[in-house]
Amino acid sequence: MNKTYQFVIELKRPSYKSINWISQLMLLLSIAAFSFVFFQGLAQPKIIIPIVGIIVWWAFCFWQAKKGKIVYFRIGLLFACSGWFFVQNGKWIGLIFLVAAILEKQAKFPQEIAFDNDEIVFNTFPKKQYSWTDFNNIIIKDGIITIDFKNNKLLQKEIQSGSTAQDEQDFNEFCTNRLHTIS
Repeated sequence: MNKTYQFVIELKRPSYKSINWISQLMLLLSIAAFSFVFFQGLAQPKIIIPIVGIIVWWAFCFWQAKKGKIVYFRIGLLFACSGWFFVQNGKWIGLIFLVAAILEKQAKFPQEIAFDNDEIVFNTFPKKQYSWTDFNNIIIKDGIITIDFKNNKLLQKEIQSGSTAQDEQDFNEFCTNRLHTIS
């Protein structure tokens, strides 16, 4: 069941350099290992398919990055995963690559906070749901959302560009009304 929220605030995306660096290192190590076992005759000739798949996907990701898009190396990691199953005793490493491919998408998922009359939901993994009674104040000012929890926790995050002064005013009025209605 999909719920409709009055406001969904997308937080500014962080740099994914470290995630991308680790993914590319994993791909590079896989290509090196697959090439070594292939030329040593220790793996099936089918290992060429994952090598080519990794290289093609990596080139595609490089091209996407040049266009300023967010790149996902998960397909390359899946090629590497399949390649590790052709290597003797490589199944455990293949499972690590499978987990990395699955988690990369979640790690790069945009962080959002959704607001409606009943609750506030953070789309983290796992999803966090809060009641309006858990907050002292929530406000957006100059592109920064500030969330003041009653347990003395304070969260300040920059939001994605695209909101106007009117959007901020509408959001702030909504939050002020909800907080005054609850208290």
